[in-house]
Amino acid sequence: MISAMNGCSIGLLLSSKGAVLFFQIRCFHPAKGVSLLSVLLIILCMVSSHSAVCQQAASVDSSYANGYYKQRLSFFKQIPDRKNEIVFLGNSITEAGEWQELIHRKNVLNRGISGDNSFGVFYRLDEILASKPKKIFLMIGVNDLKRGTPPAVIVNNYERIARKIQKDSPKTRLYFQSVLPVAETILSSSYSKLTNEKIRELNTQLRSLALRYGLPFIDLHTDVFADLNNSAQMKINLTTDGIHLQPVAYILWAQYLKTNNYL
Repeated sequence: MISAMNGCSIGLLLSSKGAVLFFQIRCFHPAKGVSLLSVLLIILCMVSSHSAVCQQAASVDSSYANGYYKQRLSFFKQIPDRKNEIVFLGNSITEAGEWQELIHRKNVLNRGISGDNSFGVFYRLDEILASKPKKIFLMIGVNDLKRGTPPAVIVNNYERIARKIQKDSPKTRLYFQSVLPVAETILSSSYSKLTNEKIRELNTQLRSLALRYGLPFIDLHTDVFADLNNSAQMKINLTTDGIHLQPVAYILWAQYLKTNNYL
């Protein structure tokens, strides 16, 4: 639920039983259009099943509009729209993919922004939906998890994304791509909050959300990237640092989408 006043928006996330899990206050500079205040606080926990979320989400960093984000978004806005665009939308993992070369179609667009999160994707949807794209392949959430954002908050943002696309571009086909596993043993210390357990929890919730909205859920995590003989860690030969991908990984990713008729 979202209301607005004096340039600020107040959002509430409710449980299935109507309990308020947290609220968000976001204010925007009228000229720059960037977030000046972003506070996410738990104000009430009334249902015991949400206690884990309540404990973890005392404070959530929902910022996204850094210099690189604004630079990339400005670049995207200057590119002419194409008919029947196929958009790959996400963070640095998406940005590093040479999608036109991998898929051999001129209408394929890379809308990845390094460091982006689920909040940032939602707030740049207008640029993406202006062309009424044919398909959007979405993968986002690992940077949210890196900050300690609870999966429930990320899933709520996915739902906001799905609703906006259905409202503003109803003919666009949205695909949820699972968040990829990581190789925990070689991750840098900056990823101390990121675990495969959290990733699996997020993917389970995303699969349920996709089912509820009638959207395809593409399980790249299990079918392509997870080493099922090593606790479902990212396959070492597919990653450069435990999270980002080797070039060969993108070939496997694109082949999987083609083989399963998503493209």
